[in-house]
Amino acid sequence: MTRDALEALDRLAGGLGTAVLALFVTMAWTVTLVSCLTGVGLLALPGMIGLTRSVADRERARLGRRGDPVVSPYGEPPEGGWTEQMKAAWHDPSVRRDLAWTGIHATMGLLLGLLGLALPIMGLRDLTYPLWWRLLPAGEAGSSLGVPAQTWPAVLAVGLSGVLWLGLALVLGPRLAVLQSLPGRRLLAPHASVDLSARVARLTATRAAALRAHAAELRRIERSLHDGAQNRLVAVVVTVAAARRALARDPASADPALERAQTAAEQALAELRGVVRGILPPVLEDKGLAGALSALAAGSAVPCGLSVGELGALPLSVEATAYFTVAEALTNVARHSGASRVDVEVTWYGEALRITVGDDGRGGAREGGGGSGVGEGGGSGLAGIRRRVESHDGTLVLTSPEGGPTRLAVVLPVTP
Repeated sequence: MTRDALEALDRLAGGLGTAVLALFVTMAWTVTLVSCLTGVGLLALPGMIGLTRSVADRERARLGRRGDPVVSPYGEPPEGGWTEQMKAAWHDPSVRRDLAWTGIHATMGLLLGLLGLALPIMGLRDLTYPLWWRLLPAGEAGSSLGVPAQTWPAVLAVGLSGVLWLGLALVLGPRLAVLQSLPGRRLLAPHASVDLSARVARLTATRAAALRAHAAELRRIERSLHDGAQNRLVAVVVTVAAARRALARDPASADPALERAQTAAEQALAELRGVVRGILPPVLEDKGLAGALSALAAGSAVPCGLSVGELGALPLSVEATAYFTVAEALTNVARHSGASRVDVEVTWYGEALRITVGDDGRGGAREGGGGSGVGEGGGSGLAGIRRRVESHDGTLVLTSPEGGPTRLAVVLPVTP
């Protein structure tokens, strides 16, 4: 919950920045429209439209860093003079949507950003107030709301109110961030036809990746069976045949051969169990996702903290993808990160399952090699996790600066 509140605070601060820009653009539009009455402002209209588009694109980029990307609907700028540019803007619904967003974000987005930042500031200020209130000049000691507090009972009450403000920041912060970004996601997204085309292209790519991942998985299973269990079983057959011949000639010499056959059969059985676990771990069927993740955390070579929210009933494919994501991430942490601790968190995120794996290692993890951490692993590390995640239309974000820490965030949509 604290991590969600910190992320929301970061989003609100970013939204406050674009809201300030939107406020300046709104004020500039007011001046331009007033000056149009004298004809002077008409020449500034194309520039104002470009300025509005620039601020809207900044908001699109901001929203894309914290969720699904918001694709810009604009193509090449129209050619020609003032008349052609104004005609193109008049017939482009995206321009009107940008203008509507600018007005909404300059007011509601600004207020929500200020409120979201004010709550934790007021909380920290009032919570620490008993430590420094005596340093204030006489008559100026009071709470964040300006209520006088110059006696110890009143000072302690102000300190308790700080806890209340921080609690409100924890609870309301994520909701305020969602509410602040809602107009941008509704108004700055491209037209339905453009969005559908992008969606079809993305689905085509993810389905192709899923087919490649499926083929790679079949090849892995075939290699495991051919190079492992099959060779063991062939050895069992050969050893049993030798034992039968020895039994006919010298019964006493058949016992070592039978013992070797039993050992080879046990090894083949163990390898077959390993192949089955690689397809679908039995622990998922026995204990569910929460229990399976607990087993992974308990067996992790690096001390692992696990937090699993109330998950409810999940499709088996989502559970398997979540399990293998955490298993691969923990394996990579143990092999490459040099971390002393790793934390795994699995919670609901809207209508999706969010998985975060973070370690305090040396960082620098990269897909396909180079660096260390949850994303490292050469052929099967981050690339393998990404293939599994994208086959479910999920998203994967890796943050791993040099020196650490490393954080892997996966979001898996859950459909009934």
